[in-house]
Amino acid sequence: MIILDADMIKILNNRLKSLGPGILFASTAIGVSHLVQSTQAGANYGLSLLWAIIIANVLKYPFFEYGSRYANITGTSIIDGYEKLGNWAIWMYFIITILSMFLVSAAVGFVTSGFMQNLFGIESSLLTTGILFSICGAILAMGQYNILDKLIKIIGVVLILTTLITFITVLYNGPISKQNLFSEDWLPLDDTSKMFFILALMGWMPTAVDLSAWNSLWTIERIKQTKYKPSLKETLFDFNFGYLSSAILSICFVVMGAFIIYGTTQTLPNNASGFANGIIGLYTSTIGDWAYIIIASAAFSIMFGTCIAVFDGYGRALQRTTQILIQKTTDKKHNWYVSSVLITIGGTLILIVFFQDSSFGIKGLVNLATSLSFIIAPIIGLFNILLVRKKYLNDQTPPLWNRLLSYLGMIYLTGFSLYFIYLNVFG
Repeated sequence: MIILDADMIKILNNRLKSLGPGILFASTAIGVSHLVQSTQAGANYGLSLLWAIIIANVLKYPFFEYGSRYANITGTSIIDGYEKLGNWAIWMYFIITILSMFLVSAAVGFVTSGFMQNLFGIESSLLTTGILFSICGAILAMGQYNILDKLIKIIGVVLILTTLITFITVLYNGPISKQNLFSEDWLPLDDTSKMFFILALMGWMPTAVDLSAWNSLWTIERIKQTKYKPSLKETLFDFNFGYLSSAILSICFVVMGAFIIYGTTQTLPNNASGFANGIIGLYTSTIGDWAYIIIASAAFSIMFGTCIAVFDGYGRALQRTTQILIQKTTDKKHNWYVSSVLITIGGTLILIVFFQDSSFGIKGLVNLATSLSFIIAPIIGLFNILLVRKKYLNDQTPPLWNRLLSYLGMIYLTGFSLYFIYLNVFG
């Protein structure tokens, strides 16, 4: 029997107060990059692309950690830090946000509407998207961070439990096909289409680097919500918990795709509802048809959580950059947050209407969004590295191993981004 003394109870309570932004990060990451990209990697290439997923998770870690670190130490978001680098830096972040927000949100919204169609049997994808976005907008406008924080924690528990149960069952049953799971070329340089997929896979694994600013924004909001200022150790514990959970689940989805689909005649459809049904089939083929409604609900829930977190994140990022560039100080008379969320949702809906009947399809939209994220990643990565120097954080700079990892990460991000551009120009 474990007996908790007063100090242990205090530590536990403080950890719970700081818990939230890391789970939000995990929810944002797990959606498309895991359910869509990781599953496709396993389904199409077996376990041959595990290296890409592991490397992306490891080498991108510092850039996301710096967002949480900066917010805790300075009490401001890392977006405010970009302004300290120079007016050019905040303008560049603003342009990057505008370029990516509608495309990334559309990819997430497209996938989420497919799971919603599958769960509720709605035939019209446009109607589904309209309902989905209206619900997201209403929740964020009324409850903002409070409702989002509580909702994501519930969804996170359901997702982790259902995925781990399925993963363990899949391992126990073994791969369906007798084909070697590592038979594919792990780096097919002579196959442009496969290389584009690998680049897209790494571009959003665990998520786009420019979303690291959201960690800082959510950390600030959590402090406002709880009125508790966590220590740096507590903030990083929350972030590391979310990041590690996301990394582990990314591997789980690859294995499930490899064990259940790779080497068989099964394919994942290109339309939203068909793709959602194919993903749910991964679970039910392992657990049993009796679990369909549970799995369908859980899959929709995680995508819904991702969708609402993305709208919130882009809304906050647009709000803060607008305040810095236009207002300079917060205007209490105008709720820039709600306006920013509505702009994000409206622009995303227009993009989805354009793509919904296109042959480009859900996979093409996701690949385009993730590839764009990869190209702009080195810029944000460099900004984040510059902001965790002693000049800004005094004696609370990252440890040596963390800084060295960030330098390796910059080489990785820059190298693959240049290679992506090379493939587009000469491939």
